[in-house]
Amino acid sequence: QVRLEESGGGLVQEGDSLRLSCRITGRTLSTHATGWFREAPGKEREFLAAINWSGDVTPYADSVEGRFFISRDNDKNTVYLQMNSLKSEDTAIYLCAGLDESTGWSPLGYWGQGTQVTVSS
Repeated sequence: QVRLEESGGGLVQEGDSLRLSCRITGRTLSTHATGWFREAPGKEREFLAAINWSGDVTPYADSVEGRFFISRDNDKNTVYLQMNSLKSEDTAIYLCAGLDESTGWSPLGYWGQGTQVTVSS
């Protein structure tokens, strides 16, 4: 019964910032975490970062290191992705997904529908 719903996408210009939200409903196991992915046209789905319920964060993808930051607010059942210094190549559909920390942060099979981020030059 776990559901994830992304929001916060939109059309921005290069250099702008944007914060995405992943609202989580339902209960998860203690080893379950949440990760952000993106899907750009012509590219494979890319893992960006993940965070568990204790606030531990995985290394960031090289493409977003130093620009994107993942965080969470457990009281609001929400995981965030703060995106700074956006580039045109960041244009993609951004999705959040449940991950299992006990199995190497592997996907659990439940995803949000995605939110579109378009960065114009």
